[in-house]
Amino acid sequence: MKPFIKWAGGKRWLLNDPSFGLPKFSGRYIEPFLGGGAIFFHLAPPDAILSDVNERLIATYRSIRDEWRLVQSTLAEFQERHSKEFYYEERGRQHSSPHLRAAQFLYLNRTCFNGLYRENLKGQFNVPLGTKTQVTLLDDDFEKASEMLSRADLRAGDFEPAVAEAMEGDLVFLDPPYTTAHNCNGFVKYNQKIFTWDDQKRLMEAVCSAKQRGAQVVLTNADHESIHELYGKLGAPTVVSRPSVISGSVNSRRATTEALFVF
Repeated sequence: MKPFIKWAGGKRWLLNDPSFGLPKFSGRYIEPFLGGGAIFFHLAPPDAILSDVNERLIATYRSIRDEWRLVQSTLAEFQERHSKEFYYEERGRQHSSPHLRAAQFLYLNRTCFNGLYRENLKGQFNVPLGTKTQVTLLDDDFEKASEMLSRADLRAGDFEPAVAEAMEGDLVFLDPPYTTAHNCNGFVKYNQKIFTWDDQKRLMEAVCSAKQRGAQVVLTNADHESIHELYGKLGAPTVVSRPSVISGSVNSRRATTEALFVF
């Protein structure tokens, strides 16, 4: 199943890479940087812990899980009303109902510039209108998504508590924002306020602890010497190529590489 949310750094492309594979596991699937959830929806695990620091994102997943019909019908209404004027009106609205907030989140995600999630210093979504006009998609299957999410523990918050629960038999998939020690990767300007180099070091310690408890860990990260060095005692990465789609300029989007660790 494809993700219904587009997210910067999403891993849908990785599923088609021949060098990528998930080890077999008998316990829970744990993903503390959920984003668009490409790996979760592809894997469809029977038991999962899913978390993300973005509270609005997790609230949207919960609403799809609990009231997907209301979200779907509201999205259909937004499709009929979509225009430049409506986009900016909706971007500035504050809804009280969970299903309206979820539909708003998806509407903005699908019609904003490049599908990018960004907030200003006041915590307000401030991405301008993009070129895409499809609010409802042919491959939307919110009923199936709801059924899959009903088997997951959805949490909003830091990655550390979720990783700390990983035990023998569990699989932890980690896709953190890519901040390197020298801040020289393409995602830094989007995430430097939410994931620092100190957070990278915290993540490494959490991975080590999870491994000691018997969990398996798959990690994607920036292909940078500082990341290779940070995780060096655990093993060397496989370097995988991916297209860069986050740049606003098509000409500046080019293939880049990421580091894939399997511990």
